[in-house]
Amino acid sequence: MLIHGQCHCGNIAFDLYWEPDPARIPARACSCSFCSKHVGVWTSHPAGKLRIAIRDPALVSPYVFATRTAEFHVCARCGVVPVVTSRIGGRVYAVVNVNTFEGIDSALLQHASASLDGEGRDARLERRQQNWISDVACLEGGD
Repeated sequence: MLIHGQCHCGNIAFDLYWEPDPARIPARACSCSFCSKHVGVWTSHPAGKLRIAIRDPALVSPYVFATRTAEFHVCARCGVVPVVTSRIGGRVYAVVNVNTFEGIDSALLQHASASLDGEGRDARLERRQQNWISDVACLEGGD
C-alpha cells in the first residue's frame, strides 16, 4: 500500500510504502505536551519505506525538546507536523502523523494512546530502532 501524506500547504510531503497491505494501521496519540498541542497521532511500519519531499527547506522548522533525540519537522508556513525523525547510530528512523494522510480510509486506523513519561534515553532509542520506519530518504527543493 502506498500512503501519501503532507502538511496543509504541501511543503512537507511523504510517501510511505507499507507492504504487505495492512489490515489495521496503528495510530498512537502521544500524551506529551507538544504532541497534544499539535494533535500528533503517529504510526510507523519498521519494514516500510518512507520518502520525504520538502519543497522549500527554508520553510521547515526543526524542533527538538526533552531528550533532544527526535526532530519534529514543523512546516513554518502552515504549522503542521507530518514527520518526526531520529538519528541513531548514523541511521535515520521516522514516524508519520496519521492526521496528514490523504485518501486513506479512517476505518483502517487503530487508535490508542501512548505515554512515554519515565522512559529513559537508551530505552527510547532502542524502541525507535525496533518500531520506527528504518528506510528513510529525504529529497529537498523539488516537487
